[in-house]
Amino acid sequence: MAELRVGLIGLGMMGRNHARAIREVEGLELVAVGDAYGDPHGAAGGLPLCGSIDELIEQGLDLAVCAVPTGLHESVGLALAAAGVHTLVEKPIADTVDAGLNLVDAFESAGLVGAVGHIERFNPALQSLRSRIAAGDLGEVYQIATRRQGPFPARIADVGVVKDLGTHDIDLTSWLAQSPFASVSARTSTRSGRPHEDMVTASCQLENGVITSHLVNWLSPMKERLTVVTGEKGAFVADTLTADLTFYENGTFTTEWEAVSNFRGVSEGNITRLALTKREPLRSELEAFRDAALGVADNTVTMHEGLNTLRVAEAIIEAARDGVVRDL
Repeated sequence: MAELRVGLIGLGMMGRNHARAIREVEGLELVAVGDAYGDPHGAAGGLPLCGSIDELIEQGLDLAVCAVPTGLHESVGLALAAAGVHTLVEKPIADTVDAGLNLVDAFESAGLVGAVGHIERFNPALQSLRSRIAAGDLGEVYQIATRRQGPFPARIADVGVVKDLGTHDIDLTSWLAQSPFASVSARTSTRSGRPHEDMVTASCQLENGVITSHLVNWLSPMKERLTVVTGEKGAFVADTLTADLTFYENGTFTTEWEAVSNFRGVSEGNITRLALTKREPLRSELEAFRDAALGVADNTVTMHEGLNTLRVAEAIIEAARDGVVRDL
C-alpha cells in the first residue's frame, strides 16, 4: 500500500494520541506536525514542527488531522480545503452551525473527503450493538439512555459540555437507532464558574419514535461512559470505557413471589456478557479515513453528519435556555 503523507495540526492531549496512532496505521506516514504553542507532549519526534497551518500545508500533504480547539476548526479546515487536503476534523465539526456549514460547503465543492472525529462509532461495543439492533436481537427498540460524566478536562476552554461531550451521545444515539432527532428538551447547569454549561440532562425523541435520555457532566469524580438500549426482548448495556457489551434478556419464567409478581412488567432472564474483538477505536477511525481518501470505502462520519449533530447540540442548549421543547 502506497503511503499517504499526513500532517497533524494541534498537539494537545488528543493530538498526541493522533500522532501515535497515525504512525501505527499501515499506509499512513506522519510527515509534519503543527501547533502555534509548541509540542508539550513531544509528539513531533524528529519531524518538522510547524507554527501555523500554512507552514504545515507547505510540507506537501495528502491528508490532515485537525485537533486544534473547536473555535479554530473553521479557519484551519478552510485552509486545508483550499489546499486540496483531505481532512479529519476532531468533533464537534465546529463551534457554530454556520461555521460547520462553511466547512461542509468547502470540502464538498473541492471534491475532498471531510470527516469528523466522532470516535464512539468505532468503539467495538457500540459497533457490535448496532449490528445486533439491526439484526433484530432486541426486536422493537423503545429507549436509548446514555450517561457520560467525569472530572473537568483542562483541555476545554471554548465550548460547554453539550458541544464537547454531549455530541458523542447525540451522534451515537442517532447512529445506533438509524434515525435523526425529532425533538429535544433539556436542563443545564453552570457550577464551575466558567461561561459555558458544565452539566446537562436532556430528554429527546427520534423520528422513528424511540425516546432518549442523556446525562452529561464535567462535575463527577468518577468517570462513566454507558449506553443502555432497551427494547421488546430485553436491554443491551455498552460500556465504552472497557468496550464491554452485556445483554439482559427478558425472562420467560413465572414469578411465584407475590410481592414481585404484582408488578406487571417484564421479568429478569439470562444475562450474557458478549465476547468481542477489541480494536483501538482511534486506529479504526484513522483506517476508515485512509480508505475514504483512497476511494476504497467510506465508513467515516461525514461532515454532513457532524453538522446535523451540532444542530441537535445547539437545539439542546436553546431548549435549556428557553425552557421549551425544540423541534428539529
